Amino acid sequence: MVDLGFKRTLFRPEHEAFRSQVRRFIAAEIVPNHAHWDAEQEVPRELWRKAGALGMLGCTVPEEYGGPGGDWLHDVIVLEELAAAHAPGPGFPVHTEMAMPYVSNFASEALKKTWLPKLVAGEAIAGVAMTEPDAGSDLHAIRTRAARTAHGYALSGQKVFITNGCCADVLVVAAKLADSSRAISLFLLETKSPGFKRGRKLDKLGNRARDTAELFFDGVEIPAGNLIGVEGEGFGYLMQGLARERLAICVTCQARAEAVLRDTVAYVEERHVFGRALSTYQNTRFCLAQVKTEVAVGRVFVDRMIESYLAGELDGSTAAMGKLWLSEMVGRAADACLQLHGGAGYMSETAAGRAYIDSRAERIAGGTSEIMKEVIARTVFPGSAGRERRR
Repeated sequence: MVDLGFKRTLFRPEHEAFRSQVRRFIAAEIVPNHAHWDAEQEVPRELWRKAGALGMLGCTVPEEYGGPGGDWLHDVIVLEELAAAHAPGPGFPVHTEMAMPYVSNFASEALKKTWLPKLVAGEAIAGVAMTEPDAGSDLHAIRTRAARTAHGYALSGQKVFITNGCCADVLVVAAKLADSSRAISLFLLETKSPGFKRGRKLDKLGNRARDTAELFFDGVEIPAGNLIGVEGEGFGYLMQGLARERLAICVTCQARAEAVLRDTVAYVEERHVFGRALSTYQNTRFCLAQVKTEVAVGRVFVDRMIESYLAGELDGSTAAMGKLWLSEMVGRAADACLQLHGGAGYMSETAAGRAYIDSRAERIAGGTSEIMKEVIARTVFPGSAGRERRR
């Protein structure tokens, strides 16, 4: 990485040893195959099992549920190393940072003991099914319904833009009870259940190896024990998980920005234009000076948020500020670095081109930039009306 002028103090020697293992795994198992997975728009299940064997999935899951019993810094390392290698294909972040916490934090002991060991081992893959055709940032607008039955619930509705949708074995699904107009509940749905159907694999601009799908529920029977937490409390659970989800996005954005800066510095030092290295031109130097400055600011911000999260002090508005700034920053950095690559930057096989395409989704995922501004604005105008919405 490019030297940003200061040392990180978050990680202990055991974390760095884990980082070395993760980096070797990504270099050997993911990087050589990533272009093929992009073309196929899927990652083989065997990769998930290999990652699980290394302890890369659900690092914070306690040992009693088959987990490594690590801290969240281990999860951070996985996020950083995937981004540093320009390898967003495996849907590990959705599995670990979005889906598994709902099981770990709110599900019954029976669900935890049944599913967490499988999810940690990569034997089962998880996703989160929230977004619908008419309900993105506004979760209160979802139409998927769960009707009570003698043995549990019957789920009916549709979801869209669901990452890991094609490969998931279990999904955390948000639905409203059939007799409730607003209250949201969360359910753990097994995708082998009758009535569940996957739609088409969606053809995305970037992050193409990370499969994304439409999902359909036609009276899918869900056992009563697969209710996550308490009926009608799902929206509260979702709000509790947003700070971590958005911080995970920040971690990815920061590592990707550092990586594209690293790769561009190497490129402009080797590339010659009119008999001179591209790095000797003032425009190149000033451009990368600006990028480095923004990347350095991002690193300080991200590490401070990580410290706050580990201390249980990260609030929603700070996570929203981080997500807004980091997702916008990585877009600026990738755009500037692509321009310095010239025509080569517009090719998908270059790191700058991939970073440019893959980073665009970060301004949408986990809440759009516009929603982040609304969340932040409430701390500027505490009496303002409105509720947070989620894409």
